[in-house]
Amino acid sequence: MRTFPDDLAQAQREWSATYRQLAEHPGRTELRRRLYRLSTRTFFHPYWRRRRPDPAAWWELRELGRADGPVNERLHR
Repeated sequence: MRTFPDDLAQAQREWSATYRQLAEHPGRTELRRRLYRLSTRTFFHPYWRRRRPDPAAWWELRELGRADGPVNERLHR
């Protein structure tokens, strides 16, 4: 698994938490706006300027934001 900058990983964790909140409370404008800002922060992060994002990199970053841990840990519980 690759290493992501702390601020990028934190933005992804916040994105995932906000997404879950929005799923529980649909239509909340402040949550939609926050999700949009976090999406922009994640997508345009300087990390992606150094290396071109591929689907595997996006998948690994998304896994960092999941509340129940990486897929490997979930499969072996």
